[in-house]
Amino acid sequence: MSITNEAELTGMKKASEAVACTLKEMRNYARPGMTTRQLDEYGAKILSDFGAKSAPYLTYGFPGWTCISVNNEFCHGIPSDNNILKEGDLINIDVSAELDGFWSDNGNSFVLGEDINRHQKLVDASKQILHKAIYNIKGGVRIADIGHLIETEAKKRGYKVIKNLTGHGVGRSLHEEPNEIANYRDKYNLTRFKKNTVVAIETFIATTSTYAETLNDGWTMVGNKGGFMAQHEHTIVVTDGKPIILTEMNEIWN
Repeated sequence: MSITNEAELTGMKKASEAVACTLKEMRNYARPGMTTRQLDEYGAKILSDFGAKSAPYLTYGFPGWTCISVNNEFCHGIPSDNNILKEGDLINIDVSAELDGFWSDNGNSFVLGEDINRHQKLVDASKQILHKAIYNIKGGVRIADIGHLIETEAKKRGYKVIKNLTGHGVGRSLHEEPNEIANYRDKYNLTRFKKNTVVAIETFIATTSTYAETLNDGWTMVGNKGGFMAQHEHTIVVTDGKPIILTEMNEIWN
């Protein structure tokens, strides 16, 4: 969406507060021994307290309120009573929701407890690359150039990017124009970021895979060559200068 007045900006800020606070609190609540279903239900309660509704459930009928992916699961992991969190797990939580007609989206990969499986370096790379990408976005910048920046930064650190997962426009629905904000230079994408538009910028930084494939459950995605992936995501408003980071209170950069 494009922000045209103060009321729309306020609406986006409220929806973004709901998803950002939910993501932060879920991250803080996660413990070894807990199931991903318990973690999801905790997030659902927070969203409900804000008056917000789960975006993947509303949009796609997703079998959970948030997406929780663990270890070799890249994204769209289904909360389950059988998936028990363990010390050192690489966890990704993606929270998106609708509130009063406004939609916002954010995500965070983190290591649970002690980094016994050595995932922290990958997590830090994803966070740092997202930060650099977002602060290079303003009206007029080519979307492909931001993709090029993300892939270049990943390669510098010895990582790859997932080519079929992208950021996207957001605001009046979960996925809007621009539909694809890729993590690589898509030479066919000639579109530019427009001032006042709302976009969800996401990194998909991986150890060995370059594509994500869907498992038989119809939702969970894993790498085509295995390995691990870290994702971090903010919803922002594009300006002529520094972007407005609507989901900043999720504290994924802290």
